[in-house]
Amino acid sequence: MTPNASTWRSSADYEHLDVLTPSDLAWEWLRRNDAYDADFEASASGQGDPEPLTERIRQRWGLRFPRRSAGCAT
Repeated sequence: MTPNASTWRSSADYEHLDVLTPSDLAWEWLRRNDAYDADFEASASGQGDPEPLTERIRQRWGLRFPRRSAGCAT
């Protein structure tokens, strides 16, 4: 069965993906994941103990945050 190509977007819309590093490409897909977005929002809200949220992000998404970025308020 041939897929219906009438709703496909132009390949020109995705040419920028050809020059991305593997980590950049992973980020492009991760940031569109609703479950990751919910975990990120919970972590960024600043409410509650950050340790369980940080551990969940580490385990679930393979991400680590070794130090706070310069832009974060302390």
